[in-house]
Amino acid sequence: MQQQFVLFGALAVSGLASAETLPPLGTITPVAALVSPSKIQVTPCAAPAQAFTVEDYSGPFNQLVGRFSQRLERNTVHVPRHRNALQPCALTAAGKFQMFLDQERDPLNFLGANIDAAQAQISHDDPSFGQGAQGYARRYSAALADRASSDFFGVFLYPTIFHQDPRYYRQGQGSVKSRLGHALSHRWVTRSDSGRRMFNFSEWSATISSKAVSNLYHPGNERGFGPTASRVGFSVGTDMVWDVVREFWPEIAQKLKLPFRTRDTEVAGRSRVPQAPAATPVATPFRTLPASSFEESFH
Repeated sequence: MQQQFVLFGALAVSGLASAETLPPLGTITPVAALVSPSKIQVTPCAAPAQAFTVEDYSGPFNQLVGRFSQRLERNTVHVPRHRNALQPCALTAAGKFQMFLDQERDPLNFLGANIDAAQAQISHDDPSFGQGAQGYARRYSAALADRASSDFFGVFLYPTIFHQDPRYYRQGQGSVKSRLGHALSHRWVTRSDSGRRMFNFSEWSATISSKAVSNLYHPGNERGFGPTASRVGFSVGTDMVWDVVREFWPEIAQKLKLPFRTRDTEVAGRSRVPQAPAATPVATPFRTLPASSFEESFH
């Protein structure tokens, strides 16, 4: 049953990927492809504004609070207030991979894996791992693998295949009900690299894939479609909760008296025009962040 489930998931994902059309190339010709990068027409786009820095906060647990805020903001961009405003820069495939690497080497990732392993140890999950230090080490390794596979599929692989943006777009204005609805709908409707709304194929494909793969190194997992579907639903629900936290984090930070910079204090007209790589100067109709340094967009 497990093999059939994995095979069905692979066929479904392959079908969706083959149904995706390639991005329009516009009027690109061999001559245009050889034009120097300085002559390529690229649509300007807005670089994400950093809402919080570790240096701004000197209160208790400043490093932990700062890194938590940075982790939230790394995957969050603001929805432009006006139609004529510059749209946020999209991510290249290299930018998505860099985003995946940034999450994996974040100290909070290892802290979270420790918490997951401790909970599994207390609950006696995967009994074959045993107890004691050896059992905890095995559960910790499995927890790290869970996080790595989830991020690899959900931040890099499927968003690249389906040309979707893995970040959360914070509405940041309107009623609480409107913003809550916006946050809860993100795992169903996301933005493509070109800015249009579309079904969030990446979220569901990534969650199904990561949960199917986890059965290979979690001997205690119940096999079959039902238990795997239950784990998929729980994971998507957890992601939806985190989207709600991302949406209301500025307000939460203010309640906690963290020195968030509000949208009103952002530098007006801050934008970035991405440059095409020197080795392959090909014009692109999409707004893209430079692949060389994803973190530069937050400074």
